[in-house]
Amino acid sequence: MRFLFIRPFCKNICLLVFMVSGLLRGQTAGQTLSQSIDSVMQLAIEAKAFPGAQLLVAHKGEIVIEKAYGFHRYDSLVPVLTSDVYDLASVTKIMGPLPALMKLVEEGVIDLDAPFSRYWKPWRRYRDKKELSLRQILAHGAGLTPYIVFLNEVLHPANKGLKKRFIRETYSKRFGLQAYENRFVRSRFPRKMYRQINRSRVSQDKSYRYSGLAFLVFPELISQLTDQDYNSYMRSQFYDPIGAHSLGYLPKQRDPSFRMVPTERDSLFRNVLTQNYVHDENAALFGGISGNAGLFSNARDLYKMLQMLSNGGEYGGRRYLSSQTIQDFAEVQFPDQQNRRGLGFDKPLLGNDSLPAAKAYPAPAVSPDSFGHSGFTGTFVWVDPVYDLVYVFLSNRVYPSRSQHGIYTTNIREVVQQLIYEHLSLDSKCVLL
Repeated sequence: MRFLFIRPFCKNICLLVFMVSGLLRGQTAGQTLSQSIDSVMQLAIEAKAFPGAQLLVAHKGEIVIEKAYGFHRYDSLVPVLTSDVYDLASVTKIMGPLPALMKLVEEGVIDLDAPFSRYWKPWRRYRDKKELSLRQILAHGAGLTPYIVFLNEVLHPANKGLKKRFIRETYSKRFGLQAYENRFVRSRFPRKMYRQINRSRVSQDKSYRYSGLAFLVFPELISQLTDQDYNSYMRSQFYDPIGAHSLGYLPKQRDPSFRMVPTERDSLFRNVLTQNYVHDENAALFGGISGNAGLFSNARDLYKMLQMLSNGGEYGGRRYLSSQTIQDFAEVQFPDQQNRRGLGFDKPLLGNDSLPAAKAYPAPAVSPDSFGHSGFTGTFVWVDPVYDLVYVFLSNRVYPSRSQHGIYTTNIREVVQQLIYEHLSLDSKCVLL
């Protein structure tokens, strides 16, 4: 089905690829970086990669590009503003539980190489999990099951209706987790999810296999270890002092004035265009607060956390993490197993700088010390301490459906990233504007 949708826009995609090729060969040397990015972003929107986006580039601690492109939807009624708030999807992993875990490791509360079951006690009962370390888990080298679709637990298998023992349309004490305006999840349902995670299979093969399961339990673990509600902990330790007002969970509950960018037309669970609430179903079943997804932000507030990491743990005169902690977490952990990952952070492909652009991830010009993460909704963030660059790309590529693959067909996030580095190398003064 996706080919039926993309085919009408093949001309724009081909034009985008051709144009980017020219840009990267310096054929439009008269253009500034901002103009070059404007050109390819407009073509990506025309190619239906996404209806709109925010983009931010910071160099040497200064924001040099901060722009909004396109519209919330393809009807072109609501233009994207730089203040609009996006669903971050899996970028939540490195902006939510990961900074908390880094802080707890730094404080000696958690040992990366001790059995994770020392802290998450249910795993002590499972032979395949009780010796796994947090280092293995964060580097996606523990052999954990990649994913469990908990939405299947609340849907009737025959008619795909919602099971009333798990989902109700009105709030009550028994159904106190809000997944959407008229979707309230049974308050004890997270326990069911934890049980399935605890019982899930673990592979004996410890080579790289991406798994988001542990990120579903991290918020509860952090609450237990800090004796504080996870969401409150993140706000008090990171988001509020750093001045990231829009960055957080449950955005509409925190500030009804936020303009939220929509994600997907959901035909299974919410039966409506998803907006103001998290797109990811597993995070929704936790009431919107999870470690795998659930965070929202605009590009500028997200940048503040990323710049803190690029600065070695400091931002605005306050220290949040030590530079050594950030360096340790951003380092490739198991290169001998062909695993490119850091601890929680994604990293460039091994040997990325020698790969052609079409096979590289992310852009081939990034340094091996760089790190970041992508998100299913069309988000991407990357920090490069070697070049002192922070890159934020937010879009709603899943509108109107997750079957939209234009963001991958155009490779737009990496294309823009490569343009940034090309302009840096062409300009000895490093003037990006």
